[in-house]
Amino acid sequence: MKKKFAVPEPVSRITKTLENAHFEAYLVGGCVRDLLRGCTPKDWDITTNAKPDEILGLFENTYYNNDFGTVGIVNDDEEGKPHHVVEVTPYRLETTYSDGRHPDEVVFSDKLEEDLARRDFTINAIAYSVSKGQIIDPYKGQEDITRKIIRAVGNPLERLREDGLRILRAIRLSSELEFAIDTDTEKAIADSSEMLKKISKERIRDELIRILMSTQPMQAIARAQILGVLNYISPNLERGVGVEQNQAHSFDVFEHLLRATQHAADKEWSFEIRLAALFHDISKPETRRWSDEKKDWTFHGHEVVGARVTKRALEELKFPKKTIEKVVKLVRWHMFFSDPDQITLSAVRRMIRNVGGETNMWDLLNLRICDRVGTGRPKEQPFRFRKYKSMVEEVLRDPISVAMLKITGSKIMEVSGETPGPKIGYTLHALLEEVLDDPKKNTKKYLENKAKKLMESPIEDLKKLGEKGKEKGTLADEKNVEKIREKHWVK
Repeated sequence: MKKKFAVPEPVSRITKTLENAHFEAYLVGGCVRDLLRGCTPKDWDITTNAKPDEILGLFENTYYNNDFGTVGIVNDDEEGKPHHVVEVTPYRLETTYSDGRHPDEVVFSDKLEEDLARRDFTINAIAYSVSKGQIIDPYKGQEDITRKIIRAVGNPLERLREDGLRILRAIRLSSELEFAIDTDTEKAIADSSEMLKKISKERIRDELIRILMSTQPMQAIARAQILGVLNYISPNLERGVGVEQNQAHSFDVFEHLLRATQHAADKEWSFEIRLAALFHDISKPETRRWSDEKKDWTFHGHEVVGARVTKRALEELKFPKKTIEKVVKLVRWHMFFSDPDQITLSAVRRMIRNVGGETNMWDLLNLRICDRVGTGRPKEQPFRFRKYKSMVEEVLRDPISVAMLKITGSKIMEVSGETPGPKIGYTLHALLEEVLDDPKKNTKKYLENKAKKLMESPIEDLKKLGEKGKEKGTLADEKNVEKIREKHWVK
């Protein structure tokens, strides 16, 4: 049965070039799987009976610097600039994997069937001929796509022990595709989980990133724990299994972390929020104490201890320094006090400073939502939380007071040579009027230059400008606060 898929012209041009040179050429792997699922592939892989030197001889813009025979072909965009890379790999034979990760040697084959036999899962062991519209599927991968099953090619235990990363790849694919894992393959994962000891932390990290960015991270991490895999991702995560919490929580620490992470995924929030959600209560097990007074468990300081544990865990997984710094701050401050009846705007400003600025503050608020939903509570944003958000927005709004200008009275005296006096205050309010009309003018350079000119004005003229700016600022402040509170339903 022939099928016709929409394949980008640069990709079909490569297969056509190979075939015109009397070689076979097939799309293979994830791109075929995605086409059969009705999705647009992100990457395109081609397999052929041509050898690397023969592939290199057919294309101009290529690179070849690996041990597996893969040739990268760089396609140019409409302006002739390097754009998309398509990888072309010769058919390969099955070989031994002494290190549990890489084949001992690369042996090229002349048969497509031998190449498909060495692949990890049936859904990735399908080839497609663009020119013929022909699908080659010796392991019934199409049936498994229809059934939404991830099943190893051949003997699952042998397949997974060849390359331990396939263990995580199976779990990650299950969350990305929302597929189940075949029973025999799942058993093989549990029986060979120790193979992950041989996998670099960088590769484990990359699979974790894709799991967290999938639609079903909770399902994947729970499965990893059941199959004995989670301990090789980060052993700290497993400590929360069965650790009962206080009455405010419906779930143990582990399930709470998973539900918080899943909510971040459901909301399509950033990777850093998802990672912070997964780790935010990581140190509840070691800080748990029974309170006879409350007749309940307490977890005092778990956010402080958790920040240190999170930092070490993410460093072990080789995350970038910038990611670690942000996630650690979110974990450290996720227990911020948010009762609007007992805190001031200055306290909110200090929290924004603590967490590292505006973007991090909004992420912290979203993490708090995940934390709340993870407890099993039905309401993610009660009144007090909405009021706190409105206070954050009040603090972060456009400049509407002299204190929010990018210039001070001391700076005005410095640039103008003026001594202390009422002219300084008048000038500040005159500058405020300009910034109220155009917030983009709130820069050090503009305000310093403007202050010099204003200070040359007669004091009476300056007083009029200042009073006008002061009145305008008061009105703007009142209107702005009113709008913010209406927005958050806390008027």
